[in-house]
Amino acid sequence: MAVYNPKSLKAEEFINDEEIRATLAYAEENKNNVELIDQILEKARPVKNGNGCTCRGLTHREASVLLACEIPEKIQKMYEIAEEIKLAFYGNRIVLFAPLYLSNYCVNGCVYCPYHMKNKHIARKKLTQEEVRAEVIALQDMGHKRLAIEAGEDPVNNPIEYILDCIHTIYSVHHKNGDIRRVNVNIAATTVENYRKLKEAGIGTYILFQETYHKKSYLELHPTGPKHDYDYHTEAMDRAMEGGIDDVGLGVLFGLELYKYEFAGLIMHAEHLEAVHGVGPHTISVPRVKRADDIDPDMFDNGIDDETFIKIAACIRLAVPYTGMIVSTRESEDVRRRMLRVGISQVSGASRTSVGGYTEEERPHDTEQFDVSDQRTLDEVVHWLMQTGHIPSFCTACYREGRTGDRFMSLCKNGQILNCCHPNALMTLAEYLEDYASPETKETGYKMIEEELKRIPKDKVREIAEKNIQDIRSSNRRDFRF
Repeated sequence: MAVYNPKSLKAEEFINDEEIRATLAYAEENKNNVELIDQILEKARPVKNGNGCTCRGLTHREASVLLACEIPEKIQKMYEIAEEIKLAFYGNRIVLFAPLYLSNYCVNGCVYCPYHMKNKHIARKKLTQEEVRAEVIALQDMGHKRLAIEAGEDPVNNPIEYILDCIHTIYSVHHKNGDIRRVNVNIAATTVENYRKLKEAGIGTYILFQETYHKKSYLELHPTGPKHDYDYHTEAMDRAMEGGIDDVGLGVLFGLELYKYEFAGLIMHAEHLEAVHGVGPHTISVPRVKRADDIDPDMFDNGIDDETFIKIAACIRLAVPYTGMIVSTRESEDVRRRMLRVGISQVSGASRTSVGGYTEEERPHDTEQFDVSDQRTLDEVVHWLMQTGHIPSFCTACYREGRTGDRFMSLCKNGQILNCCHPNALMTLAEYLEDYASPETKETGYKMIEEELKRIPKDKVREIAEKNIQDIRSSNRRDFRF
């Protein structure tokens, strides 16, 4: 029997089934233990520390107790502290991005994904470099600066060389005032050598969803193809970090397995990265199983309702306070609005989950990986974020200034967000307002910028930000950053 060890590099030791089961039993036993719950909530709360804040985070056992808790006033307290943590470390900024699907050729047999090899009626498509270029121009014309590229696993159709060519093409497109300044990559688990190549290509975050941490379920859900290898998949982040990528993104596909098991596994994975590499995940995504081409989410009997989903997000924020948290257009406007209050720091906008699709006026459905619930335009999402008191941010400065991995975390922990990320967000918002916004969004945006500039603590930083925003408004000069 494998023994639990967060410092181990073996999947079955750092995501240990016996430890997860013991954790769930402990959480069930203590879900009404008010004294313990209060202690855990107090531990999670951010503590003022000079100019900044510190947060201790929670262990997988502590966080699992909160997730199991059913006492309404304690759940409300979790939500309040989650928002407190989000504001302490990320402010009221929400980073925007879009996915770009490059190819849906895939050799795996994942039973929850329409790209699985046995699906003979979905149209198979792979973008040429010319098509990638056209998609990037369409995305730039909306105002996007940050992409997450996605591709099925197929060594013949989607080898690493194809992915690298696409990254090079994306970074090479400079259209009007538009640039994609950061490419995050969501592709199948690969070798240390290939991760090095991705790092050299200038990627931002490497993202890989675990789908499920429950090994038996994992093997059943991935019956064929290279993804069937649970250990190789689960150990991918360690190879990515060995290859020099220090920003990695975790995620579970909630609904495949019992959510409390998945939650404990996810927090244990974050603890493992911290224990071995000294820095936890840069982001955690929280997708849910959705309807798609030949996929019916009702086939999976572990679906979770909105209330549980929002509670999961809040508990992740309490457990892993410094990580960025992502919710996509899989979710409705209403769910996304509620999740902004419990710790989400990144959202996608105007996403197309088909291969390409941004160059077409009508949303194509023939190659979609999943149904999109929030179908608003990027301008509508930007306007909505401002109405809810959030700064829509297109900032990519930290990545391009080398503030990644533990360097980003130290910036986050030292409370420098208001002097660095906050003005960067305002300057990128000004770019969006000048180049892409509707008149109504533009008016709302500049009112917000005027108010938000006052919140920058350092006079010198505020003066530079104000001058740069004036430059953006009066010229084609772009890409100012702290």
